Amino acid sequence: MGRLKTSVDRPANNPGQRMKTLVVEDTRISLKLVCHHLERMGIAPIAAENGARAVELFVAEQPDMVLLDIVLPDIDGFEVARRIRQAEKPGDWTPILFLTSMTDDEALEKGIAAGGDDYLYKPVSDVVLGAKIRAMQRIIQMRNSLLVMTRKLDIANQELRRLTSLDGLTGIANRRHFQETLDREWRRSMRKGSEFSILMCDVDGFKAFNDTLGHQAGDECLRRVAQALAGAMVRGGDFVARYGGEEFAAILPDTPLAGALVVAERMRGAIRALDIEHPKSESGLLTMSFGAASGVGMPEAEAMGLVKLADKALYEAKHLGRDRVCVRSSMDPIESTES
Repeated sequence: MGRLKTSVDRPANNPGQRMKTLVVEDTRISLKLVCHHLERMGIAPIAAENGARAVELFVAEQPDMVLLDIVLPDIDGFEVARRIRQAEKPGDWTPILFLTSMTDDEALEKGIAAGGDDYLYKPVSDVVLGAKIRAMQRIIQMRNSLLVMTRKLDIANQELRRLTSLDGLTGIANRRHFQETLDREWRRSMRKGSEFSILMCDVDGFKAFNDTLGHQAGDECLRRVAQALAGAMVRGGDFVARYGGEEFAAILPDTPLAGALVVAERMRGAIRALDIEHPKSESGLLTMSFGAASGVGMPEAEAMGLVKLADKALYEAKHLGRDRVCVRSSMDPIESTES
């Protein structure tokens, strides 16, 4: 929903500014009469005697409302209304009330189609004019309230989406967000024919760590690990998430296997740099194992196939002694290289 131009939009440091109404009328007596009525209502009139001038004043003054005669010496009121709608900023709405002596249905329909909102029949009485303007003001206020509520709802929905995409313990992306990002990157890879990589990583001996030091220490460990992994991502498009338990996953767009190996080694070093003691580890420190896989999105394949390939590489890293990186390429699933 768009922004509504009302008095509530005006700066708070100028609360005395009056509502402005553009009055377009080629008959000077009628023009003065309508402007006089508006002045008595506390509304600032902006007078125009032809259509071209009316459009100029609308752009320059940005009035809150328009009273528009249909019969004008240059262009008719219908065309003026159309030009006013074209001149409005995206999302704005300015009430347009036609001033006319016409009462036939065709003229009424044409005016609404041109962008008008209501009619005032000549001669205009101050009572009818006041009632019409008050009615339009109520509509503006109601729409403005709806706009405010809609904006608040949009903000709340954005925050809800953000929260539902985060892991509650570590504060980084959760598995659901990982899956959404993976599917999106797979489709992008298919369009571009670009290679991208997946990293699967797992805290070595985490069960023993948890059993020995307790769940509170285990939770704190996972939080620190998550932040270290996120901190090792130097490119804006790279993405890391908690996959589940002590397992994490990363998506590296436009990254071949060699690049994924560099990132994985940087992550592995970041975990060692945490210097977290692990009583049951041979080195005495907490470490992680990594599996990397790369490939190009293909219509006949699935994105999860690349995740499974990286998971196989991770299993191999565990089997070979942990605290290392193993890689696989979708071009050659049999081949595996240890780093």
